[in-house]
Amino acid sequence: MPDRPNPARIVADADVLAADLLVGGAARDALDYVRRHSWLDLVASDDLLEATESLVAALADTDLARSHRDRLEHERVRVEHPPEDHPALASAYRGNAAHLLSFDEHLGSAKAGMTLQPRVAVSVRTPDAFATVFDAESLYEAVEDGGYPGPDRDPRA
Repeated sequence: MPDRPNPARIVADADVLAADLLVGGAARDALDYVRRHSWLDLVASDDLLEATESLVAALADTDLARSHRDRLEHERVRVEHPPEDHPALASAYRGNAAHLLSFDEHLGSAKAGMTLQPRVAVSVRTPDAFATVFDAESLYEAVEDGGYPGPDRDPRA
């Protein structure tokens, strides 16, 4: 596992993935940044998709949950981790992701940050905080060659 995480890799916790589908708002805005750029990767394990599917099924219905999972399976970079690991944290670690989007206040707390940083170099932010600091142009220049071409995908496609 490389020492430095890849700033073009993002993990969204199950709560953010469900909110993107069911609510929109900050979760959708943050994930639309990822969907608009082919050089950004959404990283997720099967366990993370299972947790998302269960949450959507509980809040909406099983058909919508299954359809959402099918879409996410095609959009994500798949990673594996031990079943006892936290699905979003493990996806970030195993996927070498620099960003973890979550509404979980415990994951985003200073205490969690101090515990995580020696083990996992990941920035845990709420979707609105991520959207506030996300700068596609400077990130592109850090991870790709050449000038920033702008968004290259339709986030609703």
